[in-house]
Amino acid sequence: MTEFIGKIAVHAITWGQDHFKALEEASRLGYKAIEPWPSLALAYEDRTEELKEVLAQHSLVMTALYGGASGETKRKFIDPSKRQDIIEYNVRLAKIISKCGAAHLVFGPGGPRQKPSTLEELKEAATTINEAAKRTYELGVKACVHPHLGTEIQDENELDILMSLCDPNVVFFAPDTAHLTGAGMDPAAIIRRYAERVAYIHLKDLTSKDATIEDFPMLIGNEALPLFCELGLGTIHFPPVVEALKEINYTGWVTVEIDKSTSTPYRSLEICRDFVEHHLQIPVRGV
Repeated sequence: MTEFIGKIAVHAITWGQDHFKALEEASRLGYKAIEPWPSLALAYEDRTEELKEVLAQHSLVMTALYGGASGETKRKFIDPSKRQDIIEYNVRLAKIISKCGAAHLVFGPGGPRQKPSTLEELKEAATTINEAAKRTYELGVKACVHPHLGTEIQDENELDILMSLCDPNVVFFAPDTAHLTGAGMDPAAIIRRYAERVAYIHLKDLTSKDATIEDFPMLIGNEALPLFCELGLGTIHFPPVVEALKEINYTGWVTVEIDKSTSTPYRSLEICRDFVEHHLQIPVRGV
């Protein structure tokens, strides 16, 4: 059996804005790397050496930051009036990332989604993404397109058109297993399709494969039934995803993520860790 050669990290989103608790508990759980909230990184924008020290104190390294059109309400790639703002925001994040030894910037799309993006809108999005990605690449940071439920880039046709319009030399891909599945895609097939551009992964489970975009705002705020759940407790079958990553010889970060805990962040990420180690046979601790 081919050995998985990627690396496991954890996302800090589950802890909300309790940044230091996220670092402490992620470290205690045995994770060796973390994708922190951009708000934490920006708080250290002029003190990146101090941020590196904080991470090192918890035996953690930074894997990436979430940028793109996110970070501001209603900011979207498809809106040319936001182009310069998006470019400048992502360059700021890329400077922090590069100084912290990480190399990936997740290009989250803007929302909320009102309708499918048209070809002309996707052309505008590609122009913005290409320009921003070129600037971040010059800093040693790969910009990675990240389809997301409830945003301007959600469906398979939007992803395919956008990727065809983006420069493959500077624009990469960060698939999320739950967001792809929720939009009707097969994550393993999509990973194989964009094998040469897959640069970062979010590993996330979905409560129901039949969830629609109409469910997204309702379920994400429902304590009893969040749209996303701990790995292994939802409906996604993960072994084919791991096999696809093996096939493309993926060596990068696979970041475990659950937006909202069904109990406590510590317990949720403990469940995720144990699933990765016991069911996927990928070590998290002691590596």
